[in-house]
Amino acid sequence: MKRIALLGSTGSIGVNVLEVVRQFPEDYSIVGLAAGRNLDRLKAQVLEFDPEVVSVIDEKHAEKIQAMLPTKYRTRVVCGTEGNCLVASHGDADITVSAIVGAAGLLPTLAAIRAGKPVGLANKETLVMAGRIVMAEARKHNVPLLPVDSEHSAIFQALEAGHRKDVAKIILTASGGPFRGKSREELQRVTREQALNHPNWDMGQKITIDSATLMNKGLEVIEARWLFDIGADDIEVVVHPQSVVHSLVEYQDGSVMAHLGIPDMRIPIAYALSYPRRLPLKLKPLQLSQCSNLEFHDPDYDSFPALGMAFEALRTGGVAPAVLNAANEVAVAAFLAERIGFTQIPETVAFTLNEVHQGSDESLEDILAADAAARVSAEQKISALA
Repeated sequence: MKRIALLGSTGSIGVNVLEVVRQFPEDYSIVGLAAGRNLDRLKAQVLEFDPEVVSVIDEKHAEKIQAMLPTKYRTRVVCGTEGNCLVASHGDADITVSAIVGAAGLLPTLAAIRAGKPVGLANKETLVMAGRIVMAEARKHNVPLLPVDSEHSAIFQALEAGHRKDVAKIILTASGGPFRGKSREELQRVTREQALNHPNWDMGQKITIDSATLMNKGLEVIEARWLFDIGADDIEVVVHPQSVVHSLVEYQDGSVMAHLGIPDMRIPIAYALSYPRRLPLKLKPLQLSQCSNLEFHDPDYDSFPALGMAFEALRTGGVAPAVLNAANEVAVAAFLAERIGFTQIPETVAFTLNEVHQGSDESLEDILAADAAARVSAEQKISALA
């Protein structure tokens, strides 16, 4: 029985993790749940999985969830970053799944690593913000980071076909989102509802918007740099609208290993939980006879500048990736609140990258300070745009 501490239990990834646990009750149990504000969903999860500790976003929500739960759970409720870190590093956990969205996942993920917990990593922002620090801590504590993102899971599996020294490049696939082929002028008229209508994947709002701007792929590029110890020049992105090929690895002899599968997050989640085993998920199989129209295109960096910004931030180094991430989080929230337009998301990020750039990626204090400064700068830009 593998015991799981789950960060981000009420989000898209968290719900799918619990679906896998539900399907294999003899193999997995839940010892900790951390969520945000979705207390109704959290209550149902607590009653079903009976965790030893439950964390929510703040004291107000802690009081609310305590009132919603039976008396025995009231002493198990914690909150905030400290509470999330307690869940992440829980003594009985055999693995921690980090699925909190955004920068909030960094400190709990570090807490899990420092407690010696293997991490199923779905929170790409952890490596975007502090990849150098996180990977050093993982090496220090001999902790594996098992990728949960479908693209990074695909690369992880394709790398098992050869030796790392023989890798020529890794190729991340992107669906292109709902606006593939649109011009900048057309993108200026995009609505919130249109941007949330992803053609292939069922994801949370923030990640869905990031997919539409291609920022999600940019963040994945930075994550891949650290996760697989590979330079920016050896990472390529191709647009693959069908989302059948989840990513590829090219070796120096010209061989290209591709991972194919249906677009279902339970597949990479289950592999991270069961590695090196594979679970009989009994999902609808991929029908190759229906895959005759697989397409691959170069990204449109002009209409979707966020991807180029991510590559630039990676090459710049220092706190630039943390600034990129923070500004994007603020801008996406503003777009979802209908305060700014779709094309003003990358505009806000570009402005913030020019404004905030002091600090070292070897200092957690510098990274957190840059994150905070970037949020202030992005908000100032958004206010001006509004």
